[in-house]
Amino acid sequence: MIGRVWMAAALLLALVWAPQARAAAAETPRAGAIVSEQRTFTTSDGAAVPYELGTLYVPENRADPRSRIIGVGFVRFRATGPAAGAPTFHLPGGPGSSYVAWLNDGSALSRRRVTKMLLPFRAVGDVVLIDQRGFSTRGDQLTYRERPAAAPLDRPSTIHEDTKAWLSAIRLGLAAYPGKDLSGYTIAACADDVDALRQALGYPRIVLVGQSFGSQWSLAVMRRHPQIVTRAILSGVEPLNNHYDMPSHIFASLQHLAWEADKDPRLAPWLPPGGLMAAVWAVRDRLAQAPVTVEATDGTGGPPRTVVLGLGDFQQALLSPPEVWPAMVLSLYHGHYEGLAAQAIRERAVSSKPEALIGPLIDISLGVTPERQHLLRSDPGLAFMGAWNFDGYLAAKPFIPTPDMGDELRTPVRSEIPVLFVHGDWDISTPMENPLGLVPYFPNSHLLRVHRGGHTARAALFDQDAPIVGPILDFARTGALAGLPDETALPAPTFQTPSFPPPGR
Repeated sequence: MIGRVWMAAALLLALVWAPQARAAAAETPRAGAIVSEQRTFTTSDGAAVPYELGTLYVPENRADPRSRIIGVGFVRFRATGPAAGAPTFHLPGGPGSSYVAWLNDGSALSRRRVTKMLLPFRAVGDVVLIDQRGFSTRGDQLTYRERPAAAPLDRPSTIHEDTKAWLSAIRLGLAAYPGKDLSGYTIAACADDVDALRQALGYPRIVLVGQSFGSQWSLAVMRRHPQIVTRAILSGVEPLNNHYDMPSHIFASLQHLAWEADKDPRLAPWLPPGGLMAAVWAVRDRLAQAPVTVEATDGTGGPPRTVVLGLGDFQQALLSPPEVWPAMVLSLYHGHYEGLAAQAIRERAVSSKPEALIGPLIDISLGVTPERQHLLRSDPGLAFMGAWNFDGYLAAKPFIPTPDMGDELRTPVRSEIPVLFVHGDWDISTPMENPLGLVPYFPNSHLLRVHRGGHTARAALFDQDAPIVGPILDFARTGALAGLPDETALPAPTFQTPSFPPPGR
């Protein structure tokens, strides 16, 4: 009797819920499906450009057949040329950056970026922008708090303390997403997302245009799906085994910058014998010997505070933008620590600023080969730059849920795909040695060195309508490398000068 009652109740529930269950199932797109809508973008010149804004649906973890489906945003601008070729797929940096978001934030800077850096490729073919899984307004945006606890001001910054605090922040970030399969957020999955979008949009082959992590992402696409790539333009180049930059290579980029700044007559009154690099040596030795105590404000109107500065604070400040770097070094050389102290006060404070969780998920799972890790740990440039850019990532490896990508993917192999590398010799995020190490593996490649170019050298060339932009677009259209120069240059920046009178005046 009880059984028959239960069966009747179950049948009634099934009849009631079946239509809703079918509706819910219908609302969940299958993997590989896309939905899109038409939008209009207003360029920095005021022109209206139509585009397609869409969502690609992919498994959160392709290794799990029961994986839930997540959304990845994309945009497509149609080609303007009459004989459109293969579409260009533009892969942004980060991890934790989005070209798609530029279209919607409404800022003049974003409008200019899209207008100058992306839309010119419509003369080549369709322009497709794709988000990174886990960092898309059309899907999920996984974040963690930058600094949930303040760092003390009464002692210098150290790599050990910084790593300890960062690991705590990452653990909290991971714990905030108990319902997500975070093991699916890898560079391999991002590469497969590109191929899934290509198929969904109906393109047989594509041209990759990758910047910074986007170049690394492009290299992963070329390794996993070489048959779909006609050619690639990579800038701010980050090889698959080079996410953790060699300290001596970063230091070499600073030497290139110092050479130019030493010739600036506006900086000459503050320069010591031996120039800027001599000043770097002197400050480094001084702070390695003993910290300094400074009274300063945070630069935002707060009250004066006492902060202790050491070698670690100086090492982090060495990655200042090129325009301010000489003045920063010379100020410290002449004993003016207020600017560095203000920066330290701001950086050590509690911050709820969201950081992209896919950054550590993707980067740590990619990692480096044991040989490169050995080179990093024994690099002579550590004395100047420290291990700030890799110590925390190596320490977090044991508890990051994304699987190790393996040395087979990390190690470069020969590829016949034509590649144009565009790289600045002042790049302190991905140094010039990065593309130099890849060129031998790509016999159909060309390295365009951008003198005075930083990490976004290609964007700067497009922003300034440099003559080299035409040949770069020609390569995207035809793959022809003949005639491309080995070097181009950006104008010398206007270096800031120290805020105090030169010594002796």
